Amino acid sequence: FKHLPIELYLANSGHEVRAKMYFAKSKQLSMLRSVCSHINNLFDGVQKKFEYKMRLVYAHFPINATITNGGKTVEIRNFLGEKRVRTINMLEGVKVEKSTGTKDEIIITGTDIDCTSRSAALIRQSCLVKDKDIRKFLDGVYVSSHGTLED
Repeated sequence: FKHLPIELYLANSGHEVRAKMYFAKSKQLSMLRSVCSHINNLFDGVQKKFEYKMRLVYAHFPINATITNGGKTVEIRNFLGEKRVRTINMLEGVKVEKSTGTKDEIIITGTDIDCTSRSAALIRQSCLVKDKDIRKFLDGVYVSSHGTLED
């Protein structure tokens, strides 16, 4: 956060992170709130981990998702009956696995909310329907729920 005019320091003998900004207007206060939210997300990610659950939705051709490379890569096959294999590499620190209890569901977990949500977005964007009416062709991989992983 070097580029922001915010004073960050440790308080309470290293148990609190405090942020200060002097003579701030509303735009600068929004930056301060963003920094505080980012720091809170970092703490939540280290303590609880972030989790995104995604469902494979199809009408006719069953989408087949294969997790390879020890949970670092997802291969999506048979999307709309296409022969092309879509390979999506997860970002650093993110693991993907198939859900054991639910059919056609994959679970993405990671400590960094940015990398975890971007990995989910990469999977979602790899299965967009092109050159067809998207109101009719609703096939794809969609985020069904997201949040912190409670232990």
